[in-house]
Amino acid sequence: MKTIDLNCDLGESFGTYQKGRDEEILDYVTSANIACGFHAGDPSVMRKTVKLALEKGVGIGAHPGLPDLIGFGRRPMQISPDEAYDMVIYQVGALYGFIKSEGGAMQHVKPHGALYNMAAKDEVIAKAIAEAVYKVNPELILFGLSGSQLVKAGRQTGLKTANEVFSDRTYQQDGSLTPRTEENALIVEEEQSVSQVVRMAKEGKVNCLQGMDIPIEADTICIHGDGAHALEFAQTIRAGLTESEITIERIEKSLK
Repeated sequence: MKTIDLNCDLGESFGTYQKGRDEEILDYVTSANIACGFHAGDPSVMRKTVKLALEKGVGIGAHPGLPDLIGFGRRPMQISPDEAYDMVIYQVGALYGFIKSEGGAMQHVKPHGALYNMAAKDEVIAKAIAEAVYKVNPELILFGLSGSQLVKAGRQTGLKTANEVFSDRTYQQDGSLTPRTEENALIVEEEQSVSQVVRMAKEGKVNCLQGMDIPIEADTICIHGDGAHALEFAQTIRAGLTESEITIERIEKSLK
């Protein structure tokens, strides 16, 4: 029976700005990627989200992004490998402090948005991120786009890695995600989303926008917590995976 992790990007509120339905979504996922203050989140939100995840038995990961609150970390920036390294250590360290103070342990690291997409193709940036994670804690799991440079860099550095696939995004022929600026980048129909994730999990294939099947490896499935119907997506996808006899559990368990 196929086993898979179900993760969600959370802790994205900031000050008086409320984003997502974190407490409810945590009932349906097994891993949480918590924003660390650069692209979203703030200290109070980080602490609250860590506490909620611990209460619900969900694996906690740092979700470091580019320093771009206005653009939600989804706009590429020209950064050096050293800057990528420092940004990741800074943000992972911040979340680690909250997790440690609440009596928990960090499970993984997943870069956010533009930083994630940059690391998927740029092996130098990918290596810098992987080395930063390893230096903080070599036992952490590094999440990266399936088949990406980030996953390769993580393995070469000595980290456990998880190939991530997306429930609400379409794919290009080269295995990359369709940029959000392009038409048909997002999947909004729940049935289409469930069909895509079940096929990726069970068959190791996804149909790209160019109309052909491409191979894909799925260890963890991402649900975006900032979507208008994120909670409904989480409920539907979890139900669809269970009905397809796919076991859902925390990534640290399935990688042992």
